[in-house]
Amino acid sequence: MEFFHEPKIDFLGKKWYFLAFSLIFSLAGILSMLFWHGIPEGIDFRGGTLVYVRYTHRPNVNQVRSQLDRVGLHNARIQPLLNSNDLLIDLSLKETSEQELDRGKTQIIQALQTNAPAGQQDLNNASALAIGSYLTEKDPLHLGADAQQRYSQIAQAVTGYRDKQKGGVLSSLDELKGVADPAVLRSLQDGFFLSDFGVYQVEIVGPQVGTQLKKQAALATLYSLAGMLVYLAFRFEWIYGVAAVVTVFHDTLITVGAFSLTNKPISLTVIAAILTLIGYSNNDTIVVFDRIRENLKLMRREKLSDIVNRSINQTLSRTILTAGLTFLTVLALFLFGGEVLHGFSFALVIGILIGTYSSIAIAAPILVAYQDWRTKRSQTPPMVAAGGAARREKAKAKA
Repeated sequence: MEFFHEPKIDFLGKKWYFLAFSLIFSLAGILSMLFWHGIPEGIDFRGGTLVYVRYTHRPNVNQVRSQLDRVGLHNARIQPLLNSNDLLIDLSLKETSEQELDRGKTQIIQALQTNAPAGQQDLNNASALAIGSYLTEKDPLHLGADAQQRYSQIAQAVTGYRDKQKGGVLSSLDELKGVADPAVLRSLQDGFFLSDFGVYQVEIVGPQVGTQLKKQAALATLYSLAGMLVYLAFRFEWIYGVAAVVTVFHDTLITVGAFSLTNKPISLTVIAAILTLIGYSNNDTIVVFDRIRENLKLMRREKLSDIVNRSINQTLSRTILTAGLTFLTVLALFLFGGEVLHGFSFALVIGILIGTYSSIAIAAPILVAYQDWRTKRSQTPPMVAAGGAARREKAKAKA
């Protein structure tokens, strides 16, 4: 299947437009990383506490931020989750403690509990142990010696219904009518109140783990680039490896810059997406390089720029088909994959677009620029793409 029949687009003739496009987006990302948002690290790398809060209604972010500021939790990141009543509250390491793992959760609950009745506990944020201990003390069913075990089971049923059936937050005690005895509910009503939110998940990463993960992520990216350079230098020529590495660096820079410009945190899943894009962009580049090498054998008398243009046009349909289908897949993941995969899918959406573009607009012009430089320097056109195997065959023929 072909979208185009023998296209004759002068890609190299538009190289200055491509260069301007790349410079604009690269510089925008660099300026954002240096002077604006920096590189927004996720909790995986900088350490800290993530607290997931579910409301009974759509929360007001500004109101939540003022409530956190009131108890001293300044500069907390508050992010509404997609299509839900949930908030993600991100506390930096300075506002948490490794020795007190529940400190972040407790501080947020205290900050968000406005107008809490004196002497009552919050049923939406109470543990099964706290509920069971309260019922054992009050003993509304008059169980006597067997009270502790029985009320522990009732408390587990209440928290299980709250967390599994109601998503972690109850709107009314009437919702528990089928879960607990009416006497138990009356007792709970005396000792507990219902806030309009519930903390249903807490994630904590210490500073040492974050530093180690950051180092490993950087090494993984560098090793992948080095391996790609060695492979392409052996498989083609060293300039092909350099062109591919420059192209992938360009793709990575723009992708990370997009995260900085949009202030989206970079997590381990984003690093996985970037490593995936390195392979994807490299594969696209190799397809173009391989066609250039084939055409060099068939069109030895023609200029390299003409050969490169023809090679790009010959692979254009394949590029659009593969990149287009992949892009539609990751776009669906970005739109419908949920908050957990949002950063991962965002990196893939940006990376696939830039990776496909750079294989045509960055990698190929580097080869032509290198030949032009060599020609001006030596006044003899160098052979750029004979490939490792071809070099060995020529050496044998001379011998």
